[in-house]
Amino acid sequence: MQLQVLDWPRSAKQLVVIGLDLVLSVLATWVAFSLRLDTLHIPDALQLRVYVMAPCLAIPVFIHFGLYRAVFRYTGQAALIATAKAVGVYALALSAVLVSVQWTMVPRSLGILQPLVFLILVATSRAMARFWLAGMGRSAENGAGRLLIFGAGTAGVQTAVALAVSRQFTLVGFVDDDPAKCGRSINGVPVWPASTVAERIAREGVTDILLAIPGATRERRKAVVDALKALAVHVRTLPSMQDLASGRVKVQDFRELDIEDLLGRDPVPPRADLLAQDIAGQVVMVTGAGGSIGSELSRQIFAQRPRTLVLLDHSEFALYSIHQELLALRSGALADIALVPVLARVSDSAHMKALCLHHRPATVYHAAAYKHVPLVEFNPGQGVLNNVFGTLSVAAAALEAQVGRFVLISTDKAVRPTNIMGASKRMAELVLQALAQRHSDPGSTCFSMVRFGNVLGSSGSVVPFFRQQLAAGGPLTVTHPEVTRYFMTITEAAQLVLQAGAMGQGGDVFVLDMGEPVKILDLAHRMVQLAGLAVRDSANPSGDIEIAITGLRPGEKLYEELLIGDNPQSTLHPRIMKAHEDMLPWDVLQDHLSALRAAAVAEDDFQIRAVLAACVQGFSALQAAPVASP
Repeated sequence: MQLQVLDWPRSAKQLVVIGLDLVLSVLATWVAFSLRLDTLHIPDALQLRVYVMAPCLAIPVFIHFGLYRAVFRYTGQAALIATAKAVGVYALALSAVLVSVQWTMVPRSLGILQPLVFLILVATSRAMARFWLAGMGRSAENGAGRLLIFGAGTAGVQTAVALAVSRQFTLVGFVDDDPAKCGRSINGVPVWPASTVAERIAREGVTDILLAIPGATRERRKAVVDALKALAVHVRTLPSMQDLASGRVKVQDFRELDIEDLLGRDPVPPRADLLAQDIAGQVVMVTGAGGSIGSELSRQIFAQRPRTLVLLDHSEFALYSIHQELLALRSGALADIALVPVLARVSDSAHMKALCLHHRPATVYHAAAYKHVPLVEFNPGQGVLNNVFGTLSVAAAALEAQVGRFVLISTDKAVRPTNIMGASKRMAELVLQALAQRHSDPGSTCFSMVRFGNVLGSSGSVVPFFRQQLAAGGPLTVTHPEVTRYFMTITEAAQLVLQAGAMGQGGDVFVLDMGEPVKILDLAHRMVQLAGLAVRDSANPSGDIEIAITGLRPGEKLYEELLIGDNPQSTLHPRIMKAHEDMLPWDVLQDHLSALRAAAVAEDDFQIRAVLAACVQGFSALQAAPVASP
């Protein structure tokens, strides 16, 4: 029945409501007369005029206040306030008429009493319509999931309201740590202690848990997730507090748990002075601006109000995407920022030189790189040309244009690398270290490097890859049972890069504190469990999702490191350290670069490896090149 009503044309629904209000107006008049005269009212001819006049006054006022444009199954506090205002205006009109005409046997107090009864009837009708059309009180027999909300605060209550108009879940209760809330109910839904969550899941047949604690610290969220991971339910979470502030919570806003919910480490607030130091009011250039890191750097830089932001990328679509995104944000205090999209390759030396001389950037953030280990392993020449000589090309252009700072985005894979990608990034670091030593005079470009591990949400990140495999029914593929990685959110990484770059003094290798490494096999197990599924293995052959060990990929390491040397130096920021790394003087490195360029152009894999092994500590030329498809 509800679905049939919802399918009616809009005009038909409005006519039904207007007709209902006509009836309620007449009923309110009868009730008001009966209450005032203290008897069941039978109107005479003169009193019938009030029965006719009341709806003739009420309906036009309601139309004027837009009450018939409301969607009744979403009626909330704002709609009820509008109804009260409309009835107030109607009451004034009715009282004015009754006072002016002074009909006998029509009490003037009817001008107050009838609108009050009318307001009660109209408000009740709207509430009943919402209750009925929204399907509140619907049981789980219709196949909806049975949901438990963890958190009975504002976000949890807003979510419960949103669920009232959704057919996706049946809300069975809240759980909360606050003793003052436990044992109470919210809109008829019970609140239980968080300590009883396992018992409630079993007793109520809960299929899903929603974490409605957007303001909690990451450490607290991790503790909650750890407590829930052994339970056979699907755990999801609300968006962040910033996202919630932008509008009403919707069921479709529920998202899967991100790995940051599992890491248990809160980001350190950025230092505003370091963020803005080399950006505010300046010309800034970002290479690889359409990539995962480059695009987030561009967003963070844009927020610091540079005079001009030059966005450089060789991918047309990636460049278009970040350019359009920032154009949409250009308003208010950010309206005067000039955005310059440049479609180019960093290995094009002439283009890089012309670009830097034309725009004269104060700072260049060099994020352009080929970073997928297996792909670079199968294409070593292109990897070297882009990662090493692209860096050299932009660095040389920066020197000629007297750019103030040049910051290279590096990687933990540059530390004792076992693959071409990591070795090429370490070679790029050596290039900048040598240039910094050679051009150390005041006023010359200050070169620095920022080295960190895996960034959540970047292209090729393991978390979205696992989610795709989960959606497909598995298996989740892990290359080795012992493989571990460092993780950091993309926003925190970009902020730390900007702050580290501002602290550079020339040739610095900055290392970001990535926290504790995460074992990828443990991550796979957690993601399966938090999806409400069970791992299928020899101990549980009836499980849902298998985790398959596929073997290390070409060039892949079991463990990543962040430092080549020891005893890193602290800096002004607790999450940023300065490494003490060996380097090669430019006169020595230059000959190796010439040999490496020749080998890369000739696609001579053996010679590429030999040159890299001669320069990069820990890299072995004896590692066999891959011969099969990645």
